[in-house]
Amino acid sequence: MAYRASTSTSQLIMKPQKGRRIRWFADEDSPEDRRILTKLDLLILPFAMVSCWTKFIDQANINNAYVSGLKEDLGLYGNQLIQLHTIYSVGAVVGQLPFMFLLSSVPLHWLIPTLDISWGLVTLLQYRSNSFAELAAYRFLIGWFEAAFAPAMHFLFGSWYRSDEIARRGGIFYLGGTLGTIVAGLIQAGASARLDGVHGLAGWRWMYIICAVITIPVGIAGYILLPGTPSMPNNLLLSEHELHVRKVRLEGAGHTVSSEKVTLQTLKQLAGNPLFWMLLMLEIFYWNASLNAFMGGFLLWLKSLGRYSIPRVNALGTIVPTVGIFYTIFICLASDLFIGPAWAITVSHLWNIIGLIILIIWDVPESALWFAFITTYSSVAMSTVLYGWVNHQLRSSPAKRSFTLVLITAISQSTFLWTQLLTFPTVEAPRFTKGYSFVLANAICLIILSQIVNMWLKRRS
Repeated sequence: MAYRASTSTSQLIMKPQKGRRIRWFADEDSPEDRRILTKLDLLILPFAMVSCWTKFIDQANINNAYVSGLKEDLGLYGNQLIQLHTIYSVGAVVGQLPFMFLLSSVPLHWLIPTLDISWGLVTLLQYRSNSFAELAAYRFLIGWFEAAFAPAMHFLFGSWYRSDEIARRGGIFYLGGTLGTIVAGLIQAGASARLDGVHGLAGWRWMYIICAVITIPVGIAGYILLPGTPSMPNNLLLSEHELHVRKVRLEGAGHTVSSEKVTLQTLKQLAGNPLFWMLLMLEIFYWNASLNAFMGGFLLWLKSLGRYSIPRVNALGTIVPTVGIFYTIFICLASDLFIGPAWAITVSHLWNIIGLIILIIWDVPESALWFAFITTYSSVAMSTVLYGWVNHQLRSSPAKRSFTLVLITAISQSTFLWTQLLTFPTVEAPRFTKGYSFVLANAICLIILSQIVNMWLKRRS
């Protein structure tokens, strides 16, 4: 059952379309609508995917560096790897706070590229790390500069795309994150094999240099490519006519396209809306139901086997995110075209649960553990589906939408600060029984709540 937006009402009730087929445009889109939408896709999607790619390279490379000599060179011990993850999360949470009030009021075609370049520069600085404290400071700054990137990109998607368009395009954005994790492993594998010792630098130090060289030019390109938002557009590549046509199309689907600031009244209205609290809880469950995708469990397990070289460990580590590409494509297409967001979230995490149960049991054939780790990225495949759902439900108010996107991300990520420390201590690697059990509980809660929200919305409409 495909879903499309009915444009005859500002309430935008989701209605099933006849027939099952994969399509990029809605049937009612005129040739001009399709031309403008294609232009927006070409401006937004390549940059979104590549910038997300660089973000995840710069975020995930700590795991690759750790198993490639960083631990030994810096004398790390005990739980210091998980502490570095936590310090990054602290920076990300703190860095988001100002944007709860600023996101709807600043030009995104200036904000997002500036953040991109900034975390690229700090990524470069990591190559010179000589102690845990110095590396921790860099990790905090990377978290700080990356903080507003994801909420800003999701706000941008919600500013240009209708609810029946957003998930599959958001899926392309998130593919960049999965590719970033893959490339981080391949960069480290290549750096360890070919650059280790060149100019007196270890392979993991070269990895940080290479990652920075990739990241900074992408940020510069964003100043030209990103179209901003309908209320604060980048007119370099969009004409006034194209902007007008798209605004009319969005307004017909119930979107508010004018600029709007977050006020005390905005906060009061959100606080009194049960949907806001349900979306917040969905986000908290999502973040903690996907911890297994970020803790480096697969890499640590591969290294613990003691049969692979460092380049081989990093190369094999790309298998899991590679399979995750297919999970993301499937879930995002299914959400937009066939089953809707609640069931897309459910399907994604049912698959995650299967792998988690195996990892909790642990004493199974090695092939079963390979299978279980390969399910890991199903936990994040529905990320853009969830953010698209938030964008759709709050489409009538840019201020509520921007505030909610940032706040739910900040609060959810703040739970990361202590849950990852308690449930994934490095000293328990590679068997994180507490961690995988905790993730399983959150995945079950996420599925149940997504179905409750779906039924509540249907009843309300």
